[in-house]
Amino acid sequence: MKMNFMKRAGFVLTCATMLANLCAAQNTERTPQGMKCTTQGMDIRVEFYSPSIVRVYKTPEGKPYNKESLVVVKSPETVKVDFSEEAGQTVLKSSILKVLVNPATGGISFHTIAGNELLKDKDYGTSFADKNDAGTPSYQVRGSFLLDKDEPIYGVGQVMDGKFNRRNSMHHMQNENMFTYSPYFMSPVKGYAVYWDNYSISEFMDTPQELAFQSLGHCADYYFMYGGNADGIIAQVRDLTGHSPMLPLWAYGFFQSKERYHTQEESLNVLKKYRELQIPIDCMIQDWRYWPEYQKTDSAWNSHSFDPERFPNPKKWADEIHKLNAKLMIVAWPGFGTHTEQRKELDAKGMIINFDTWPPQSGARPYDVYNPEARDIYWKYLNKGIFSYIGNDGWWLDSTEPDHINRQESDYDLPTHLGSYRSVKNAYSLMHNSGIASHQKALSKDKRVVILTRSGFIGQQRYGCNTWSGDVTSTWDMLEKQIPAALNYTLMGIPNWNSDIGGFFAGRWNQEGGAKNPKYQELYVRWMQFGTFCPMMRSHGTELPREIWNFGKRGEWCFDAQEKMINLRYRLLPYIYSTSWDVSHNDGTFMRPLVMDFAADSKTHEVGGEFLFGRSLLVAPVTRPEVTEWSVYLPQGADWWDFWSNEKQQGGQTLNRCVSKEILPVYVKAGSILPFGPKVQYSAEKNWDNLEIRIYPGADGTFTLYEDENDNYNYEKGAYSTIRFHWDDKARRLTIEEREGSFPGMLKSRKFKVVLVGQNSGTGDRPMKGGKTISYAGKKKSIKL
Repeated sequence: MKMNFMKRAGFVLTCATMLANLCAAQNTERTPQGMKCTTQGMDIRVEFYSPSIVRVYKTPEGKPYNKESLVVVKSPETVKVDFSEEAGQTVLKSSILKVLVNPATGGISFHTIAGNELLKDKDYGTSFADKNDAGTPSYQVRGSFLLDKDEPIYGVGQVMDGKFNRRNSMHHMQNENMFTYSPYFMSPVKGYAVYWDNYSISEFMDTPQELAFQSLGHCADYYFMYGGNADGIIAQVRDLTGHSPMLPLWAYGFFQSKERYHTQEESLNVLKKYRELQIPIDCMIQDWRYWPEYQKTDSAWNSHSFDPERFPNPKKWADEIHKLNAKLMIVAWPGFGTHTEQRKELDAKGMIINFDTWPPQSGARPYDVYNPEARDIYWKYLNKGIFSYIGNDGWWLDSTEPDHINRQESDYDLPTHLGSYRSVKNAYSLMHNSGIASHQKALSKDKRVVILTRSGFIGQQRYGCNTWSGDVTSTWDMLEKQIPAALNYTLMGIPNWNSDIGGFFAGRWNQEGGAKNPKYQELYVRWMQFGTFCPMMRSHGTELPREIWNFGKRGEWCFDAQEKMINLRYRLLPYIYSTSWDVSHNDGTFMRPLVMDFAADSKTHEVGGEFLFGRSLLVAPVTRPEVTEWSVYLPQGADWWDFWSNEKQQGGQTLNRCVSKEILPVYVKAGSILPFGPKVQYSAEKNWDNLEIRIYPGADGTFTLYEDENDNYNYEKGAYSTIRFHWDDKARRLTIEEREGSFPGMLKSRKFKVVLVGQNSGTGDRPMKGGKTISYAGKKKSIKL
């Protein structure tokens, strides 16, 4: 009797399961590039955007929502999708991915075409809880995923917690000064990434049970991207959210700033002194309060105009900076004081978000950046008062989170053009940068957009932005935290990042001699060494002046150590600018955590204090005081040359590198071809007509030297040239391929000094000994070394 009962119970359960599957199948509908179904109280749509990108879109059943993305710029490609059924699941196949959808549970799993599981959208893992969003019916949306137990993930944003691998961490995703988030994570070992398309204040949670996003919204909307490896993933991210344009050559030179230059003469004299000292520099930055101080208050805050007493002739000021072969970057803020014309017009049109922003007690409030008309108004004043008036070269967009003072919880209920401020807050920087970049490019094709911005969001890479890490403190601990924060940020596909060299808040050092304090000098130099290998090299801060002569004079260690790093930066410009082309043309990355290139070496999965700058230079910044040795891990899979001593080391080992205060550990990957430029005072001072080409033997290698007019957008029309170098290590032969492309002013003929690096070649930051010099006029050449 017991057996019969068991059989009957099993039969009933089987029938119930089959019925559930049948009902689910009847509620499943094919679409041209995917499918849709209704289950678990949700309408689900799965669609291939490309063979490698899948969009998953979920809404509460019977409550459709028309989502227009602020981030995604890609339209779905025409993708051939094969449909089938497998164990009650709907199977969708492109040429690259296999997606299984369980119409009973709502679970979705992503696989390679060979069948290897990559990620699982959890069964019953999506939920919608009713939420009143400032009077608008909305939902608290939660989406959950299952990862492999020991699978490392990266991304999430710039987080100042010193961690690299983002497993087993929780983050309140609210963009503020120093903390910049995007709902995104990458798994370079397995080769995929997920972008959760939502801009609200959100939660990220990874536990041993699940990884989850929780946001305010009307839908669960995410994109699964498969690239096979880290570079492939970033290529998919940029395909989906926008490619990174070229920045001009000068943007990779040295920037000098401080809080703040009070008059036009003060900043001009700083530039003149750099030129007198023959210290290379390319850009001066003008920080806040160059505008009129109306009635000695901040009510004219950010008026996009110049104080007639302190900046009596701003056009002449900019012209004189240009005559000294430098560029001018000027700060602009998103908030306006009560006495400004911008505030009056935006207030009259209901385009101000009515909470207090910086500075305190000024009455300044931010504009509604989500309104396209408000972005037009912002540019109208910015262009009239600054860009078309004085011809500045770049923008420093400060407080792009924006700053929020005298904060009330009800402030997040305030309306914007796209809904409550809470629902769109994290995209503020994206929209602000988009307005300035798109308007400037539409007006002028002669100057590439260059934006320095304090916050960011995925997709911002398409606007010529360079994010900096915010108002960080001048401590060794904070210097150490910059590196993993930067690496996770750039793994979101946003290649340009930098920090205030020396830290912003440095007042703690004033009691002990300020810039002459040996302890601060060591911190500053170590930070500058790190900054030399960031996409922007920029000195800035408050409370202590940062210009090089404040630290001493030539012949003193601190001065000489800074000069050494600045000169090295300029010698590396051919490599850096060619890397910029790789970033723009091939979706490359400037700051490459070791896991990008050496994912098979499990030791790299936790290394967040080292990185490759470009594809050849391994950099290990020193982030502790008074050390004489620094531990460096050299990844397995390559051999490495010490940049300074030219000693060769095997990969797969940890070294204790001796470090004086003047250098940091830098290693060159075997097989690298490194162009080394002339000594200059600014980026475009000399042609690259006699470059030193360094070959670091031990493996085959390639390098593409990129050149163009150094600025303007003619490169988008094909006005550029590339020269491809190939090193055959076994044959000891360098082949220089035929030059491709051309541009006005291009070098028709030139010389290359080719050096095969060895232990007797000389010091890394200076021209190498020996080598062979060859003439090159654009035709293929080969040289045996």
